[in-house]
Amino acid sequence: MRRILVGLCIVLGLAALVGAGGYFVLRRPDIPLETLERNYAATASQFIDLPSGVGMHYRDEGVQTRPTLLLIHGFSASLHTWEPWVRELGDRYRLVSLDLPGHGLTSAPAGYRASIPAFVNEVSAFARARGLEHFTIIGNSMGGHVAWEYALAHPNQVDALVLVDASGWPETRDGLDRDPPIFRLLRNPVLGPAMRDLDNTRLIRQGLEHAYADPRFVTDQLVDRYVQLSRAPGHRDILLQMTLNFRERRAASTEVLSALRMPTLILHGERDNLVPVEHGRQFAAAIPGSELIIWPDDGHMPQEEHPARSAEALSQFLVRVHAAQAIGSPLEAGARTNVTQGQ
Repeated sequence: MRRILVGLCIVLGLAALVGAGGYFVLRRPDIPLETLERNYAATASQFIDLPSGVGMHYRDEGVQTRPTLLLIHGFSASLHTWEPWVRELGDRYRLVSLDLPGHGLTSAPAGYRASIPAFVNEVSAFARARGLEHFTIIGNSMGGHVAWEYALAHPNQVDALVLVDASGWPETRDGLDRDPPIFRLLRNPVLGPAMRDLDNTRLIRQGLEHAYADPRFVTDQLVDRYVQLSRAPGHRDILLQMTLNFRERRAASTEVLSALRMPTLILHGERDNLVPVEHGRQFAAAIPGSELIIWPDDGHMPQEEHPARSAEALSQFLVRVHAAQAIGSPLEAGARTNVTQGQ
């Protein structure tokens, strides 16, 4: 019996050593921001230091004298997601896109506490610093949650609100168990911290394949960008915070959203595997007078999958908004409900 116990201890010890060895083999260090900037900054890239200590990366593109669109990306993404719309709309609007803390090329101080309210505060500080007094705020996924919270907190700044496959409603489907493995693992309070510093390339690829209706969008170049930007100093800590604490966010509800009185457009892909299309319908039902367009062939990011079509839908909406505002007769709440199945 003693020999069996000794043998078992040896086997367990060897397994632990192998596991530890595997962990260190898979462990990936941070990538310096200077390196990432060389690879992923563009000619239009600018940086601004905010009072919180955040060094925000942003781009200010398009026609400076035209109405301003402020673009907020989703979880683990970056301002790169808006590049197709910048190409489509740059001759008609001023487009300001930014990287939230923990994302893209934006830096955050050590110990930064990430949350939706914190992100709203950073966007507000950015708007003040850049002198953005009035704009249409547009958010995709988690960025949509930031956008509607921002519109509630600063309604006088927001000319219009656009939610693109936006998050925020309580998750009631069984789908949490069907989410991409990377989200399920990071949400686990034990496995999430253990996974933080490992090579998650394969899991990130699976997550991206889940996000697009057409998996051909998931190129090696796209995966590399997501993987490398996630390894900026401090980013993995912030991404982990957002996944572990996602249930603590204020949830959308009819009571909360009924306070939104600005013109609102809701765009959603019916093949979105991350935020169910039913949530788009819930936003439309809860926000007075909002317009909803659902595209049956889009996934989680219609601005990337069908940029011309989605940009044109946005532009048509904004033409109506700005025309009404120009004559001093903004679109009235309750007069704009229009649910459309896009083709």
